[in-house]
Amino acid sequence: MGNKITGNISGAKSLKRSKTGRLAALILSLALLICFSVGCGKKEENPNEPRLLLGFSQIGSESAWRIGNTRDIEEQADNYGVSLMLENANQKQENQIAAIRRFIAYKVDVIAFSPIVEEGWDNVLQEAADAGIPVILVDRDINTQKEGLTTCLIGADFYKEGVMAAEYLIRKADSLELDHVNIVEISGTINSTPMRQRQAGFYDTIANDPRMTVLESIDGDFLKSRGAECMKYLLETYGDDIDVVFSHNDEMTLGALPVIEKAGITPGKDIIIISIDGGQEAINVLMEGKINCVVECTPKLGKALMETALKLKGGETVDPLIHPEEQVFSDEMDLNDLAPRGY
Repeated sequence: MGNKITGNISGAKSLKRSKTGRLAALILSLALLICFSVGCGKKEENPNEPRLLLGFSQIGSESAWRIGNTRDIEEQADNYGVSLMLENANQKQENQIAAIRRFIAYKVDVIAFSPIVEEGWDNVLQEAADAGIPVILVDRDINTQKEGLTTCLIGADFYKEGVMAAEYLIRKADSLELDHVNIVEISGTINSTPMRQRQAGFYDTIANDPRMTVLESIDGDFLKSRGAECMKYLLETYGDDIDVVFSHNDEMTLGALPVIEKAGITPGKDIIIISIDGGQEAINVLMEGKINCVVECTPKLGKALMETALKLKGGETVDPLIHPEEQVFSDEMDLNDLAPRGY
């Protein structure tokens, strides 16, 4: 009897071990199946997770150019599957600095911003560097003594824009056989990159032409209302002595034109008008003959920004300077077939 009992217990244990073994094998098979399906040791991809979190501080909404720039960046972020944190600084540097600090606290992958002025960024950009977040400059440059605070600049060649504006003026003076040319300049925001570089390119190009004289340069802050105020002052000060208005953007130009007309002067004929940006409204006025030349400064920088930001997140190196291709529109050309500008 004892041997029979012992034999039954031994058989039960053997059966139990057999069942346990089959269960372990089944679990192992399931684990291997899952491993081969999703990849062992790899994080499962979330199709709803953005490829990149980008913090972008925009200067403001002061012009059609700026609005077009913001719209293009938003559209390209959607195209590239980038999650965009966009903040509008409303023309104040302190708002941009605060926005950058919020991006750092939120731990975005990349920070981009269009600096309203060149100075005063070292401290906040050092904070971004300490947090290991790369920074891209968009549209405008900064002035810093520290290296490595930014990775690259995506934007127009402002110096070349000034050169192209001056080259047009020299050609125009030649065609009109002018002996002397008096110029007034309505500049962009003082100490901003486009203001400094556009002025430098223009001045350097006319420097060797003895016909050219700059009567005065006045800050229009890239605003339409300021363009009107500046033009009123310039006409009151110099009157009929003005041969040329060189304006650093379309908004200021469009603000100045009604003031010129109200003074009984025909813009485009009595005074040569040169502008920069190339927005649709300015091109329309150029075709009407009230502006003589518009140098293009495209706001469509979103594609380059997204591609560069994705490269930085992937640990790739990027070009330190990325310029778009730009052109000049003038009364020397037939513009009837020009495509809509989109801004």
